[in-house]
Amino acid sequence: MPDRHIALAVVLDTTGRYLFQRRDNIQGIVYPGRLSLFGGHREAGETYLACIARELQEEISYPVAPERFEFLTTLDECGEVVDGDIVRGHVFLVNGIPSDKIVVTEGSLTIVDPDALMRSLPHFARDLTPASGFGLRAFLERSGCTEAD
Repeated sequence: MPDRHIALAVVLDTTGRYLFQRRDNIQGIVYPGRLSLFGGHREAGETYLACIARELQEEISYPVAPERFEFLTTLDECGEVVDGDIVRGHVFLVNGIPSDKIVVTEGSLTIVDPDALMRSLPHFARDLTPASGFGLRAFLERSGCTEAD
C-alpha cells in the first residue's frame, strides 16, 4: 500500500480553547462534515513542519512561523487507511492563535472550550477524523488529561 503523508496541528487560541475545522460536507472530500485538526497533505520535497505552516496559512489565513510549532507525535501507529493509502505524518501543537483574527477558507471553524471538550470527550471523539482523534489523544495524554478527569 502507498503512503499518504499529512501534517496536522492541535491549535489553541489565546485563551486556551481548541480550534477545529468542520470539514465541508461535499462529495469528493475525505470525511465530509466531520471535525478535524487543521492541516493537510505534504507536498513533494516538503518537510512536515513546512507543510503544517503552509496548511495553516492556507486554511486559517493567518501566518504562523514554523518555530512556533511543537512536535507532538507521528501518525505511524494511527492505523488509518484512505483510498488504499496508509496515513502517515506528524502532529504538532501551536498555541496563542487569535481566533478573532483568523478566516477559515476550507470548511468552518469550531471553537471548543477545554472543559466542554473533556465533559463530552467520548461523543466528541467519534465526530473527529481518525488521524485527528489520534493526534488529539496524544496531546491530551501528554497534558495529563484523561477521559476520567
